[in-house]
Amino acid sequence: MKMAKSLLLGSAVGLISVAGAQAADLPVKAKAIEYVKICSLYGAGFYYIPGTDTCIKLGGYLRADTMLATNFDFDAASSGVSGAQNRLSNYYTSRVRQDLQIDTRTASEYGIVRTFAELAFTWTSGTYSGSGTGGTAYTTSAGSQVAGGSLGIYYAFIQFAGFTFGRAASAFRTPWGEYPANNFELPGSGGWDPVAQVTYTADFGQGVTASVSAQDQVANYQTAIWNMTAATAAGLATGNYGANDIGGSRAPDLVFSVRVDQAWGLFQASFAAHDNHAAYYGATELTGHPDDKWGWAGQLALSIKGLPTGAGDTINLTGVYTNGASRYNFHDYMGSAFAMYGGTSVPGAYQSLGVAGVSDSVFVAGSGQELTTTYGFNGGYTHNWDPYWSTSLFGAYAAVRYNGTAKSYICGAFVATLAISSGAAGCNPDFNYAVVGTATRWSPVKNLAFTAELGYLMLDQKYATGSTVTLPVQTSIAKPAAAYELKDQNSLVLLLRAQRNF
Repeated sequence: MKMAKSLLLGSAVGLISVAGAQAADLPVKAKAIEYVKICSLYGAGFYYIPGTDTCIKLGGYLRADTMLATNFDFDAASSGVSGAQNRLSNYYTSRVRQDLQIDTRTASEYGIVRTFAELAFTWTSGTYSGSGTGGTAYTTSAGSQVAGGSLGIYYAFIQFAGFTFGRAASAFRTPWGEYPANNFELPGSGGWDPVAQVTYTADFGQGVTASVSAQDQVANYQTAIWNMTAATAAGLATGNYGANDIGGSRAPDLVFSVRVDQAWGLFQASFAAHDNHAAYYGATELTGHPDDKWGWAGQLALSIKGLPTGAGDTINLTGVYTNGASRYNFHDYMGSAFAMYGGTSVPGAYQSLGVAGVSDSVFVAGSGQELTTTYGFNGGYTHNWDPYWSTSLFGAYAAVRYNGTAKSYICGAFVATLAISSGAAGCNPDFNYAVVGTATRWSPVKNLAFTAELGYLMLDQKYATGSTVTLPVQTSIAKPAAAYELKDQNSLVLLLRAQRNF
């Protein structure tokens, strides 16, 4: 009996030992995989970052452009080799861009904490300019590289408790900026280009908001402060009438806006104050300087939706007036100096030239700054024929006006340096800049669009009819030293675009 019990106990121990060994050989249970979860708090496309309560959305687009009859993407043939209208001028210009947008949001006791960045990798075909020796040099927006490209940072900001810190849309501009129904660069409003800023926005509900902002003026909101004492023949010939004499940054632009954004459309009123800070009258600080002078800009905008012409049809309108703050009309995606060449019927003249320039202020040695006045508007109407086809009509007008003192400074240089044939009496640097155009878009599938857009620029200068100026040799655009008739000019360009959003 004892023997039998011993055998049973031994067998049991053996079985337990074997079972324990087998259990030890089994694989350890893997941790549960944490799958990416959809975040529905902020709209479609957001996902939770694993292990956090922060939601992220990735987006962007890939765009391919071809512009005909200009060396610029988005703009007319209004300066440089593009405006020269000779064998250096491009018949077409290409651009390809990959855009990436990163949007993160986190709920907090202070409201939503948001970061947003938009990065653009861009390649643009270049242009050839004269070297002055019978040769040419090739340049692109990224330097002298045939296959060069560039990285651009559009947006990069943080939003917290009503504040915005970083590079974001200016509180001055409308949601559409200079694009009421177009891609062509239009004057007549604050520009689209984001700007570094600190802004507070109060939300009163029902789509009513008010913003107050301090934004950087250096990169986006300066044209030129012309020192006419240092004017040169080469500068006058290109529309850069004086030496650009802007000093270091002193004060940001101060912006205030009120917006009503509702189902029927949008209304916005904006105001900006701009400090014009010049450097020196001459080469050193011993020559003295003009005092700072503040300029300003005011803007009204209206967008109308729900039009009886069709679902999704819209009208966008903007008007602006500036005094000493010209970039709020002629934004930074446009040039501020124009030189366009054409034919002439004036005896003794080689060709005709439409020349014009925009500044924030003008001065000469020993004087104060004379602020430049501009005003303008732009607008666009978009009609959707069906879910796949749409057509838009757009236009813009902008005027630049110099006061009597500023005109005397500029025209003094024209008489002394370019020998304008009509003398000071026929010299008037005021001008008008107008654009009309139309665009048609085809979207065969969602988020894919093909666009054809036609734009026509008219430069209306105010120099006396038949006046001529004597220009020096301009090697970069292959123009000889000769007499040129001062005459209105125009430019017709066509944009072809393919774009895929994601």
